[in-house]
Amino acid sequence: MVRPHAASLVEDAFHRRSNALMRGRGWGTRTIGHTGYGSQDFVRVLGRVLLSRLAEPPEISVADGIIRDFRGTAEWQRGWRAFVTAGAMNTPVRVIVGDRTMHTFSDRSGYIDVVIPDPGLAPGWQAVVIEAEGGEPVEAAVLIIDRETRFGLISDIDDTVISTSLPRPMIAAWNTFVRQETARHVVPGMAPMYRALISENPGSPVFYLSTGAWNTAPTLTRFLKRHGYPAGPMLMTDWGPTNTGWFRSGQDHKIEALHRLAREFPKIRWLLVGDDGQHDPKIYGDFARDRPDVVEAIAIRELTPAEHVLSHGIPVSNEEFAPRVQRPVPVCRAPDGYGLVRQLRALRAGSGDNA
Repeated sequence: MVRPHAASLVEDAFHRRSNALMRGRGWGTRTIGHTGYGSQDFVRVLGRVLLSRLAEPPEISVADGIIRDFRGTAEWQRGWRAFVTAGAMNTPVRVIVGDRTMHTFSDRSGYIDVVIPDPGLAPGWQAVVIEAEGGEPVEAAVLIIDRETRFGLISDIDDTVISTSLPRPMIAAWNTFVRQETARHVVPGMAPMYRALISENPGSPVFYLSTGAWNTAPTLTRFLKRHGYPAGPMLMTDWGPTNTGWFRSGQDHKIEALHRLAREFPKIRWLLVGDDGQHDPKIYGDFARDRPDVVEAIAIRELTPAEHVLSHGIPVSNEEFAPRVQRPVPVCRAPDGYGLVRQLRALRAGSGDNA
């Protein structure tokens, strides 16, 4: 058996001590339901158990998968508040899907990630129930994708749909921890592009894949809703130590998520949307090389020279970020969603497919 990395041992010791201290002061468990997904064959339920003084669970709208918390003016809070949380580690949890119940435990950071086979749920937005020991049950939205679906969209978030100037550390820290949610900027044309593609392919899912922390999911969900993006599951990550090192690899997270979706939905061909500010072209290009059977096209939003400077500190040539894709997977490049959707429609017209 491989010994866990020192980073995870330190974090686990801290969590055990802080959990014991907070429970000793009367704090209880509170569950947050993240947006999950599945098909008629399985459902993946995502959430987190926290230690909190708040006992009242958030309310949820299952129609569009958006969790709305009415406990306060959350959408005006500064970003750092989302990170001041205490995960309840190793807490017994019940997940109820229809007439089925599964028992599990939150992980070392309080997260819940469980797959339940044969959920018996119809396609569309549905609700499941998550109940942590000592807390109130909460509903979590899940998007059930029909077996007949053949098209889907996977989108990066930072600098693709929202302008954050990541990953330059000082700018990233300012945007994440200090600025209010409403101070973030939308990338022009991306929301209309996503809505147009989904309207042309009814029932198609949109997944938002990001290297950002799960703590920011409620903030990002509200932002996307406010700016007219289609609702869809978010696949985030947990910042901090792992069993193999001090920090998680954002690139590995994206690569693993892409291959997992390809395995879970082998009949869907995906449009992969990202930007040339980080590693999206290489990640998408390598994935398309490995799995050309499930990639419809790649759409890359080109950052301006100023955005490249903010992201990298120096201007970067677009050639450096050229996707490593061998035809026949087409690649579109434009500075905004308006340019990308024109190219995607031209591809569809040329191929005769519903891309």
